[in-house]
This record gives sequence, structure tokens and C-alpha cells, in this order.
Amino acid sequence: MRHLLATTTLLALAAAASAQQVATRTVGAATLENVPTIPAEVTEAVSRYQQSRSAGVVDWADDGSLLITTRFGATAQLHRVAGPGMDRRQITFAAEPIAGARSIPGSDRILYGRDTGGDEWFQLYAMGPDGRSVQLTETGTRNSGPVIARDGRRLYWSRSSKGSSDYDILAADPADPASRVVIHKGAGAIGVDDVSPDGRTLLLSRALSNIEQKLYVMPVAGGTPREIATGTPALLQAARFGRGGTTVLAVSDRGSDVKRLVEIDVASGRMTPISPASKWNVEDFDLSDDGRVLAYAVNEDGYSRVVVRDLVTRRALPQPTLPAGVVGTMRLSPDGQRLAIGLASPTAPGDVWVWDTGAGKLTRWTESEIGPIDRATLPEPKLMRFESFDKLSVPAFVYRPKKAAAGAKTPVLISIHGGPEAQARPGWSPTIASFVDMLGATVIVPNVRGSDGHGTSYLNLDNAEKREDSVKDIGALLDWIAKQPDLDASRVAVIGGSYGGYMSLAAMTMYSDRLAGGVDLFGIGDWTTFLEKTEAYRRDLRRAEYGDERTPAMKAVFARISPRANVARITKPMLIEQGANDPRVPRAESEQMVAALRARGVPVSYLLFADEGHGWRKKPNSDLSLQVETVFLRGVLGTPAADGVASTAPAITAR
Repeated sequence: MRHLLATTTLLALAAAASAQQVATRTVGAATLENVPTIPAEVTEAVSRYQQSRSAGVVDWADDGSLLITTRFGATAQLHRVAGPGMDRRQITFAAEPIAGARSIPGSDRILYGRDTGGDEWFQLYAMGPDGRSVQLTETGTRNSGPVIARDGRRLYWSRSSKGSSDYDILAADPADPASRVVIHKGAGAIGVDDVSPDGRTLLLSRALSNIEQKLYVMPVAGGTPREIATGTPALLQAARFGRGGTTVLAVSDRGSDVKRLVEIDVASGRMTPISPASKWNVEDFDLSDDGRVLAYAVNEDGYSRVVVRDLVTRRALPQPTLPAGVVGTMRLSPDGQRLAIGLASPTAPGDVWVWDTGAGKLTRWTESEIGPIDRATLPEPKLMRFESFDKLSVPAFVYRPKKAAAGAKTPVLISIHGGPEAQARPGWSPTIASFVDMLGATVIVPNVRGSDGHGTSYLNLDNAEKREDSVKDIGALLDWIAKQPDLDASRVAVIGGSYGGYMSLAAMTMYSDRLAGGVDLFGIGDWTTFLEKTEAYRRDLRRAEYGDERTPAMKAVFARISPRANVARITKPMLIEQGANDPRVPRAESEQMVAALRARGVPVSYLLFADEGHGWRKKPNSDLSLQVETVFLRGVLGTPAADGVASTAPAITAR
């Protein structure tokens, strides 16, 4: 038996080494290395899940219509909807997707942002009703967080430059690019949160880490910012001025393990919670221009609940009852009479609903298509919890194929979110639905330690030298899978993007003997090179979360835990994907892993998009990515094609 195993191993090694003769081809903007030809049935099946479109809330226009984002072609663009069920009238037609927009008060003009090829060096544009756009910002800089004065005559935003971690604050007349002026030379990641109702004062925030932010007020003409709400380090997010500009509302975890909505007195800095005590985070809020109507969303184990109150009298207004799902953006009309809510669920793409805050009436404004899919077949997640190595309870959403017979063992795909300060939530995911259908797999989406939505203590359990504890959560999940009668522990793969890509790589180094293969989308291969090469404007914030590679002790930790340093422990096939313009996780992170795996004879496929950055925002690229992933995962999981015929993906022999 030992001789047979040795012979099999040698044959597998020889086959793997032969596979490293890189076969390269291009498809559109993508370069594919050692990726097999995509079968026609995979292309067709993936297309069914890629035809859905969503509607996201952007802003109310002065005429009472809504600005939304949606995709008709390759990218998400701005559209205007005049009323419930009315046409989405497209108003931007760029090749690149729109990255945020606002209606300019007192006018028929719109402000929006856009980058190039996913490089995240955003420019701001003002567009009139004739569809012509004027660039307000300086090419080659990164511009973010625009805030417009109530009269629409002044625009404020933050700007960073190449090679710098500092942001400046600028102002301009949105009708005149030549009026652009720097009003504050900032230090660190400082941005504009709001301008006071009288237009005289700016509310600024500075992010120091994922657990600490500071708030300041500053005259619009410039000067020295004055910090408000001093105290123990805490989050102070989504801040904006309250009624009359004498108070500030923000989402904060000061004095609490969860994020609450708080009110801060600008003069004294005194902070008062205004949302009731809860074990759940307040995730977002909006306030009417007169400071009276307040709406906020609570994240209850991943699902959103919206609360509406009269902030002046502190009384509850009629409360909306929404379908179970996840709220994206909320916008109150300037008079507070209507609340636009973007909502998505596992069986419905994002749509826009409007709540009449006085009459208590909910109206659906858009109804997005899911494409040629039978809604009844879409998987609906079940929330479960498993115990990790240190007895920590870790939540996860489980998507099991509805067509799977009771008790039948299915293969498993573990999908790990990025962030790490993000959260897997039960929103619309055609990718998950596609995997469940086309692989016949149960998809498990865990919120490992370090995820948001479960309290600040949980959020900080993976910081710095504790990084690998989150990877051990995946090991505990593999233990849980092995105990389930309807899951096949011999056919488990892992996939993740960004930080989830690191988790996929790290899981492959620690549990390669228990995994059939892994997919890494723009993940971190080496912590030191990542921190050295990620764009300067975000480097200090990442060091605060991950650790500082400039200190000998942390550099030693990185040398021990980086996937690149442990590549010899990866013995199963991998698919790696990357955007060439990624400013967050540079392409070198992926390419060093590809080279290291190939040097060891481990089968690895590589997919590089020339016109993308940190994630795929163009439909042709998203389509191709899902096709390649489907073929790869069929190969490593040994799942049949949709028609019951064996997959045309090559059988990949593991070492």
C-alpha cells in the first residue's frame, strides 16, 4: 500500500509540475493563466444569475423625484424615478460606475463621484439637466466625502495626494471649478461629515483606527479645528449636525460594547445616548433638514429594522414593517415627510421603498428583476452558531440547496467576507445562489471573530498578533461540518475576497489536508509587503488594525503567519484573481503567491483584470469571474454539470 501511495504521489507531482507550463489567453480585459475553456453550459447557466439588477437609494431631488443607482448595461449609473413604479430614466452614461451622488439643493444639478478602472482616485463632477458634466477636482488626487451647504452654493470635501497619508479640506462653488480652494491642511485621515444649517461651521472627523475616531468643528473659512466629544477612544461615525447646529448626532460605541445613536452638545462635548439600550448595533441614520424627523436602522443578527422618531418631542412616529432583509441607504426628504429605504433580501435584489412618516404608509417605488430564475428555487439562509477552539460562539449563515434530498450529503463551500471589520449579511447575492445551484453545494458564510455586527469586543478579537485566531475559527467550522449528517467533509472548498482572500490563503496553509481547494480574490499574501505597498492614504489605518510591520516584534509575527511564508503547506489546487489597478491589495500580493505555488508544482490558475481595482464593478468581468470559479470549484469538489453529465473541468489531482 505504501508503494502504491508513493507512486500515486509521484504521478500527482509530475502532473502538477507539467501544469505549470503556463497556458495564457485573453478574454476582453482579462488575462487567464492555466484556466480551462469555459463550457457553453456554464456560460449559459452563470448568465441566468448575472441578469439581475438592483436599485439603490441615492438622494431626493428638489422636484420630489428620487435619484437611484441601477445597472442596465455594464456598469451602475444614476437614474431618476419620478414616482412609485415609474420608469428609471438614466441620466449618466459613463463607462465607469458612479461612486456616490447627491442632489445640489436649490437647483436642478447633481454632484457625483467617479474613478478610473477601479483605481479609487475619485474625481467629483457637477452635472446639469443637459447631461453635461464639469470636473470640479484636480486630476491625480483622491477626493471623497463631499458635503453641500443647505443653500447649494458651497461644496466641501477632503483630498489626498499620491504618496501622502494626509488629507486636506477644500471648498468650492459647485458651479465654478475655478473657485476651488484649500481651507485646511489636514493631518491623517480627516474628512468632512457635515456643514451646519447656517452654513458657518464644518463638522470634521478623523479616523485613527477601526475602533477610534475623533470629531471636530471648524469655521468654513478655515482655522484650527476644535475637538468635541473628547473621552475614551471610541467610534464616532456618520456624524451630522442636529437642530440649529448646537448638537451633533453620531453612531458611537463609547461606554457600550455596541454602537448606539448619541447626541453631542457642541459647546460642552457632553454625549447622551438617544437610542434605547440594546444588544444590537445602530448601523445608519438620517435626519430631516429641520432636525425634527429621525430615522435609524438597527442591525439585528444581520437583518435590518428601521426606527422613525420625532427627535424634538422624543416620541415614536409610525414604524415601517419591511420585508426581512438588509437596508443599504436611507434618505429622508428635506421636509422629513418621506423616508426612502434601499432594501435587499436573499430572494430579492435591492429595491427602493418609501415610508410616509406621518401617514404611516409604505410604498414600493421600484421592482427589480431577478433575471430568468425561479424565485422559489433560491436558497434562503439559516443562521447557526458553532463553537470555536476557545469556546467562542461564532455565527454563520447556511445556504443549503432546496433540491437536495433530506439527509443527502452535499459538498460545502465556505465563503469568507472581507474587511475584516465587515459582516456577512442575508442580502441579495446571485453569486451564492449560483454556487448553490451549479455546484449542488451548501454554502456556509461565517462571521469569524473580527467581524462587525456583534459588538466591539468581538470586533477586536483578531487584532494584530491575534490574527490567526480568526483562521482557527475556520478550523472549528470544519470540525462542525464533519459532524453534520448532510454535509460531505471530504469535499469542502474555501473562497474569499480581500481580507477574505487572506483568510482563504491562510486556511489553505493550515487545513490543506481538510480542504479540496481554495479561491483567493485579491487577498493578502505577505503582511509586510502588503503594508509597505498599500496606498499611503490608507496605510496608517491598516497598521492600526493589522499591526505595524516597522516594529521588530510585529514583523516577526507577520513572518510567521503570512501565507507566502507558509506556502509549502498548501498542497491543494488554487484559483487566484486580481484587479490590476487595486490600490488596497496591490497585484504583487497575488502574483507572488501564484509564483510560489507554481514553483512548488501546486496547480494554480490566475485571472487578472486590466480594468478593475479592488473587486469587479463591470458586468463582463463579473460574469467571467463567476464562470471561472464555477469551473474550478466543480473540478476540486468533483460536482457534476447541471445536466448530470460529469464536469468538463479537468480532474485536478491533489498532492
